[in-house]
Amino acid sequence: MNLIQRLINSFNYAITGIIRVLKDELNMKIHFIFAILALICGVLFNLSKVELLVLFLTITLVIFAEMINTAIEELSDLVCQDFSPKIKLIKDIAAGAVLVTAINALIIGYIIFFKGLRPLTLNLLYQIHQTPIHLTFIALVLVLLITIVVKSKFNKGTPLQGGMPSGHSAVAFCLVIIISTLANDALVATLSLLLGLLVAQSRIEGQIHSFWEVVCGAIVGLLVAILIFQLL
Repeated sequence: MNLIQRLINSFNYAITGIIRVLKDELNMKIHFIFAILALICGVLFNLSKVELLVLFLTITLVIFAEMINTAIEELSDLVCQDFSPKIKLIKDIAAGAVLVTAINALIIGYIIFFKGLRPLTLNLLYQIHQTPIHLTFIALVLVLLITIVVKSKFNKGTPLQGGMPSGHSAVAFCLVIIISTLANDALVATLSLLLGLLVAQSRIEGQIHSFWEVVCGAIVGLLVAILIFQLL
C-alpha cells in the first residue's frame, strides 16, 4: 500500500468516526445544526477575521469535546457492561466537559453576534459583498458540513470514496460559483465550469460515485455558493 493510499485510508477512518457520531448521537446533530446556523450568521453579520477565527475554533472545540465524550462512553461500555460508580463518574466528567464547551460557545456567540442583533441595513449588504475571502471559506465549510450530514443519512461506501452525495462534486461546483463570481469574466467562468465537470466525470468514470450521487453533490455545492454569493 503506497503512501497516498494510506493517507486516504486515514482520512476515511477519521471521517467515518465523525459520521458515526453524527448518525448515532442526538447532541452531535444539535451541534452541527448550531454550527451551520452560526456560520450563516457569520455571513449576515460581516464578522472580522479575528471574530471568524474565534467562531471556527469554538465550533471545533464543541464538536471535538462531543466526539471525545462519545469515545469515552463507548470505551467505558466495552470495559464494563455492569453498573459501576467509577464508570458513571468517568461518563459524568466527560459529559461535563461537553457542557463547559457548549456554555463557552453560547457566551462567545452572544459576544460576537451582539453587535449584529440590531436591524440589518442596506449598508450591510454592501459590506458583505466586500468580503469575498470570508464568504469563500464560509461557503466551503458549509458545503463540507452539509455533505457530512447528508452522508450520515445515506451512508454507503467510505466518506471520501463513495456515498450520497459526492463531496468532491459538491466542493468543485461550489468553487465554480465562487470563481465565476469573483472573476466576473465569462471565459474564467466557462473554464471553471469545465474543471467542475471534469471532477464530476472522474468520480463516475472511477466508479467511486453513481451519476445521481454526483448530481446531488453538484446541486449542494451550487445552492450553497449561490445562496451566499448571489442572493445575498
